[in-house]
Amino acid sequence: MSLITLLGPVACLAGVQAQNCLNTVNATGYLNYTTVTDYFLQDNPTTNASTFDYTATNFGLINRTYPSTDGLTANLTQWQKFEAQVNALNANAPLNTAYKVLFMGRHGEGVHNAAESYYGTPAWNCYWAELNGNATDEWFDADLTPNGIKQALIAHDFWAHEIAVQKIPYPQSYYTSPLTRCLKTANYTFAGLEFPKYYPFVPTVRELLREGISIHTCDHRRTRTYIHNLFPTWNIDPSLTEYDQIWNGVTAETNDAQDARSKIVLDSIFSSDDHTWISITSHSGEIGSILRVLGHQSFSLSTGAVIPVLVKAEFLPSGPAPSHPPYTTSTHCAAPPVTSIATLAEGCVCGATVTVGGIVTPIYNVSSDYPSGAGFQATDLPLGPTTSVAAAPSTYGA
Repeated sequence: MSLITLLGPVACLAGVQAQNCLNTVNATGYLNYTTVTDYFLQDNPTTNASTFDYTATNFGLINRTYPSTDGLTANLTQWQKFEAQVNALNANAPLNTAYKVLFMGRHGEGVHNAAESYYGTPAWNCYWAELNGNATDEWFDADLTPNGIKQALIAHDFWAHEIAVQKIPYPQSYYTSPLTRCLKTANYTFAGLEFPKYYPFVPTVRELLREGISIHTCDHRRTRTYIHNLFPTWNIDPSLTEYDQIWNGVTAETNDAQDARSKIVLDSIFSSDDHTWISITSHSGEIGSILRVLGHQSFSLSTGAVIPVLVKAEFLPSGPAPSHPPYTTSTHCAAPPVTSIATLAEGCVCGATVTVGGIVTPIYNVSSDYPSGAGFQATDLPLGPTTSVAAAPSTYGA
């Protein structure tokens, strides 16, 4: 009898036969997540997310004592003390429990963020976001703006400072969304930092870490080949197909559907990765969804910001049945809208003679075999009128 059969989900904690272990958890067990609070300012309900600066607050780590370091006379930094506390939590945890620290970073400002700021949220959501771009800027699978690159480099410099001064634990594993803005943010943030050879910066690209599925073209990813050519040495999850088989330009995830997806990718990471310190580069909506799954309070991140979370994962013999919430059909306008009504889920007001709700047919045509992706390319999407948006800063959007 194998160790997996004997221990079931417990074996996942040591990373034993990771894929078989993951299959065992999915089939017979349940991973339950909770956020361990009172370690980071972002855990505190009184912390204002809109003004919070992770670079001015030691990533938000609270200056406090821990049971694991009481009585120590060594001159430890706060991060060294926290590392000792996390190690103690894992050392004293039951066999079915593991503690991990997730550093979740939102991508730097993308062209789509600047476009939303330029056009305004109603016009963006109801019309412009459904286009590939305009005649001067493209936001299909949006790239970073110069400001977005700057934000990622700020994160790079802050990591360098924390490693040198605070002795912050190195990330041991790196994961990223497959969308361009996250791929490049992760690279700008971590490439060139002095990491130990046994924890190299070699991210794994995970399909399910992408932004919430919407009809916005900024959330429609490019091909697997494109990702490989951009960063040939990175790992790409085997489940990531050549063409995007999730985005279709018509339907969108609800929060419940996105949370179910986030639970799947967290289960996969926690079941197959025995490291404690993990970096995830993703999006505002997806990080918000992960926080919900982890039982963390809502905490919105500005572009380029980072939030660390101490997570307790318990491998249980059973739990709630997996849910498969349906997607919803999204509406939009065939031309820039008059306005939109934010309190309505489909509140596009497309013209004086058009009632609230808009249309559901795509502005462009896709190949008949979509969403299999065969033959479908970004060039099938139209360009709008000439307007440059790349210089317009914004913290809105994904």
